This record gives sequence, structure tokens and C-alpha cells, in this order.
Amino acid sequence: MRNVLLVTELSLREAVRKRLVAVLLVLSALFIGFYLYGIFRMDASLDARAAEAGLNGRSANGSGNLPVMYAAMLGMYLVYFLASLMSVLSTVGAISGDIENGVMQSVIARPIRRSELVLGRWLGFLTVNVTYVALLSATLLGGVYAITGYLPPAPGAAVLLIALSVALLTALTVLGSTLFTTLAGGIGVFVLYGLGSAGGILSAIGQISANPTLTTLGRAANIAMPTNALWLGASYHLQPDLLLEIARRSQGANPFFGSDPMNPGLLAWAAVLTLLAVGGAAWRLSRRDL
Repeated sequence: MRNVLLVTELSLREAVRKRLVAVLLVLSALFIGFYLYGIFRMDASLDARAAEAGLNGRSANGSGNLPVMYAAMLGMYLVYFLASLMSVLSTVGAISGDIENGVMQSVIARPIRRSELVLGRWLGFLTVNVTYVALLSATLLGGVYAITGYLPPAPGAAVLLIALSVALLTALTVLGSTLFTTLAGGIGVFVLYGLGSAGGILSAIGQISANPTLTTLGRAANIAMPTNALWLGASYHLQPDLLLEIARRSQGANPFFGSDPMNPGLLAWAAVLTLLAVGGAAWRLSRRDL
């Protein structure tokens, strides 16, 4: 366990040193500032309209506050997307990069098992990525609340589901790093991420057109890559009753927001798939000729 923690610490330091992480943090801060400024102007406009209509104010969960609710939801979807991007790009060379530049040969010469190396690398980058999710979510939702007084019903549960999606993507990226070159592994994980997103779109089209084949294909894609299903489950916890009612009346036509809680079986599968990816990476590296 000591070796795992040591590798975790080294991975944390490496992630902080990477210019990619620094650039993404700066761009994320600019995104948050830009987005919150837009919400500030929108909220002022809504207040002005309410005053013109002779109203004393707007209810935080009332229909007059729908633009703010949707803005908070879309903001969290962007947080989910940025976190997914961060998970892959920060982790893509976790193993393959060390092999390609010759660092791995000096590392494995030390008294450390390859499985410990994989576990430590995953935990290190996972810590960075989950921290990124927590900070970005807290900043966005805290800013929305400070400006408008609106806070989604269960942001904690939503952030936990997004964090599980990040854990899965980080694990799959580490696995790809043991199987392929850095570039190929990164592209492969992005393709899988796209597969999950396509599953949500296919399911929505299938429900709109009453086509069971498309619905089945969408569900199969979400099982193969449950990151999008995790986001849809997170979005359910971010919606007040008014938005959930609108979503249910549209019969799932919106592929970006979910109207039902996440299926417990699919949630368990996402967690199991994460552990399988980490275990597969450890198994593959232990048998790889360096």
C-alpha cells in the first residue's frame, strides 16, 4: 500500500506540472466568469420584466425562473463535458508515455509491483480529476445561487454521479495506456465517450419516433459506455419538479436531460466497469514486455 500511495503522490505532482492542466484550469475559470456574467445579465432582465408586470419578485422554483433553471442545467452539462475532457487528456500518457520515453524501465527496476504502479497512477489522476469536478461544480452553482438565489434540488448527488463518470473515463484511459500508444489510447477513449453520447441521442430519437430498434440500440450503447447514462442520472437530481414535469411531457425527447433517476443496475455496472478497467490495466502491464 505504501508503494501505491507513493505512486499516487508522484502522479499528483506530474498532473500539476503538466501545462495542459494549467491551461485547462485557466480556460475553465474564464468559462465560469463568462457564463456567470451572462446569468447575471439574464437575471437582471427577468427582474425588470417582473417589475414591469407589477410583480414583487420571482419564485426561485416558479415558471418565471425557468431560464435560470435551464441555464444552471446547461452549465452543469458543460462541467460534465469539461471534466470528461480533463479525465482523458490528463491521463492519456499515464503508462504509455512512461514506456515511450524510457522512464518505465527505471521505475520497474525498483521494488514495486506493476499492479501497484497502475493503481497508484489511476488514484493520482483520479484525485486531480475529481477535485476539478468538485471545484468547477461548486463555483458554478455557488455563483448561480449568489446571483439568482436558485439552487438545484440535489447538487451533491449529481456531482457524485459525474465523479463516477470521471472515475470510469480515467480508468479506461489508464487501460488504453497499457494497450496502445498514447495517441491511439486517447482516441479510443474519446470514441467510447462518443458512443455513450450517441446512445442518449438514439434513445431520444427512438422515443420520439416510437421506434423500438433505435431505443434498444441506445440502451445497448449506454450499457457499453455508461458515461452518458451517469450524466442523465445526474441531471435528474439537478431539476426541480417543474422541469421534471416538462421533461416527462416531452417523453424523453431531450437527449441531454433525464427525467428519471438512474437505474440502480446500470449504476452498479458503471462502478464494476471502472474496477474492471483498472484490474485489466494492471493485468495487461504485468504481462507486457517492456
